[in-house]
Amino acid sequence: MMTPRPILSALRRHKIAAFLIVLEIALAFAIVSNAVYMVIGRLQRVDLPSGIDERNLVLLRLATAGKQNGSVASAQTDLSALREIPGVESASVVNTPPLSGSQWGLAYATHPVHNFDAGVPAPSYFGGPDLLQTLGIRVLQGAAFQPSAYRDLTPKDVFKTFVNARQALITEAYAKRLWPHASAVGKVMYVGETPVLVVGVVSNIIGPYIYANAEDPRNYYGVISPFRVGPDMNAWYALRCQPAECARVLKAAATKLQAMHPTETLNAQESFAHMRQRYFRDDRAMAWLLVSTILALLGVTAIGIVGLASFWVQQRTRQIGVRRALGARRVDILRYFQTENFLLATLGIALGCAAAIGINVWLMAHYAVPRLPVIYLPIGAVTLWLLGQLAVLGPALRAARVAPTTAMRTA
Repeated sequence: MMTPRPILSALRRHKIAAFLIVLEIALAFAIVSNAVYMVIGRLQRVDLPSGIDERNLVLLRLATAGKQNGSVASAQTDLSALREIPGVESASVVNTPPLSGSQWGLAYATHPVHNFDAGVPAPSYFGGPDLLQTLGIRVLQGAAFQPSAYRDLTPKDVFKTFVNARQALITEAYAKRLWPHASAVGKVMYVGETPVLVVGVVSNIIGPYIYANAEDPRNYYGVISPFRVGPDMNAWYALRCQPAECARVLKAAATKLQAMHPTETLNAQESFAHMRQRYFRDDRAMAWLLVSTILALLGVTAIGIVGLASFWVQQRTRQIGVRRALGARRVDILRYFQTENFLLATLGIALGCAAAIGINVWLMAHYAVPRLPVIYLPIGAVTLWLLGQLAVLGPALRAARVAPTTAMRTA
């Protein structure tokens, strides 16, 4: 039976080499554990459902130079023309689409407060009566706004009107945040001291901005207010298309808007799928960079283990020959080097655990990275153990094949 005592005795004669391989394993464990967690977090962000009919949605934004060209009335005229395009199922104006990177928002509380920041912040969406149908948002509880509830929001009185909305639809996630144990329909929330009646709860909508943690419920906080807006509020035209018609509809809509506003320009025209891809472009790039770093670091660690093990096999040729001559089997020699590597890897992993936690604490403090789940530590340990065993296997097999007579002659 293999015991660690002779292995530890042999390692004490190679302290520097053993220390270097332990340090290499510790650094690899610490960095890889955090990097893998960050990669998974990035990919979870990229795969977050939007809550809208994103596959059949195109968006355009008209840059208006004057108030008249971008008013609410002008927007309604534009929408009527856009609905006539073949393939358009629904059209609306929206102040800010999900994942657009541009956000309106207020903080709402369940009781009157003295300032606007005392509540729970949530993005605000509005655009008109067709907004829910166009985006594909479902009413889960309560009802949608009545036509008489809508008011025009213009640059002249935007702040006064915006903070004085009397009704709202809120997302399911936001409803659970404000009233976790009761239905939100019929409840009153407050912007400062202004009461806002919740008339309905809608399906979750992903926000214009996403938090670092993909599982953060704030990613789906949202409030829909009964306002009509126009391009003078930097709003978007949203068109819901028939499947496979979006590219043609987008081109036709851009042409029609340009013809209706010859002195203006379109500063944006894209499908929602493209907007989503653009928003998460940095996340994908970061994920690939981290994956490359992980593979490179694991490769360097494996090469270091192979190199050290090969060096020790060469240095211990006489020792191996003596053991073989005394009756040690090939499997005993193989087990010796694998056990030795396991002990070094275990020491490195123990140090790496502390380093991994330290790195994560630093990342949390400086880059808002979520806390590293404990499960990543045993997973990382098993990975490094397996990597070490595979890396040492080649040199160990070469050592096991050394014949006793050959080993004694090289002494």
